[in-house]
Amino acid sequence: MHEPAFWYRPPSLSSRLLMPLAAAYGAVATRRLAREGIDAGIPVLCVGNYHVGGAGKTPAVLALADLLREAGEAPVVLSRGYGGKLRGPVKVDPARHAAADVGDEPLMMAERVAVVIARDRVDGAALARAQGASVILMDDGFQNPAIVKDLSLIVIDGDRGIGNGAVFPAGPLRAPLPPQLARTDALMIIGKGAAADPVAAAIAAGGGLVLRGHLTPTEASVAALRGKRVLAFAGIGDPQRFFRTLRASGIEVVAGKAFADHHCFSERELEALTAQAGRHALTLVTTEKDFVRLRGTAAAQHIVPFAVTLNFDEETKLLRFATDRLFRARAKKRR
Repeated sequence: MHEPAFWYRPPSLSSRLLMPLAAAYGAVATRRLAREGIDAGIPVLCVGNYHVGGAGKTPAVLALADLLREAGEAPVVLSRGYGGKLRGPVKVDPARHAAADVGDEPLMMAERVAVVIARDRVDGAALARAQGASVILMDDGFQNPAIVKDLSLIVIDGDRGIGNGAVFPAGPLRAPLPPQLARTDALMIIGKGAAADPVAAAIAAGGGLVLRGHLTPTEASVAALRGKRVLAFAGIGDPQRFFRTLRASGIEVVAGKAFADHHCFSERELEALTAQAGRHALTLVTTEKDFVRLRGTAAAQHIVPFAVTLNFDEETKLLRFATDRLFRARAKKRR
């Protein structure tokens, strides 16, 4: 879905009219958050969002997986597999699966780390353990109470924050903010913006860890587009952030086309994009996440995937915090 513009503006008439629905949705979400979960038997670290839409969660999962492996852990990512037709549990195999099977984000991550998808997260956790996981790294699922989480790290965009602060559909929040804050162990702010500062202050006041990170394009991606004029397109939570990243990397974005998150590009849409690029001598560029959905299409050979990685400002502090939580979780499970 496309995010309504009023979600990221001061309270408006549209938002106020939706408040009764938001109150009902929020009440259900709050009760759900309070449910007891099942112990997965090994530590569970969850990377989530307070709101719908993108904030850099997938790069955060990959970066945290790298940190955990450097510490000697064997992380397995557990995802719901949004956008895929398989219910799971199944281990994602990039050589065998397509985005239509397992979802775009799991398929992209599976190039770098073991990934299990499952609609039922308890079943997914069991398969992750069977795959030799020493720790389960949940991609999303912060609001899902099925499994006990030993550390919940929330990713938030520094420029957008939590928007108007209202619960869906009046705003972007998946649940009222107070019960979500109470369950947050660490907050990762992506970028230099100040929109998330009030949330960061609340987390810090409650004893939680607050860190910042920055999305950095890979050198290969920048080199592939150096000196070229591009037509950029993206079907992610915040396409404008992708366009800004391209421009900040010195790439001339002549035109940008925004689509809904997880958008399934039709042949007609791809033909139109290719034709527009051809008319104006532009290079087509999209995100890694979008590109995995385009594999096997005729247009893919004309499109450059633009890869980014998340760099933590205080990597050592995050690793120390995570390993401490792992130690506590294992000590508790042994009792």
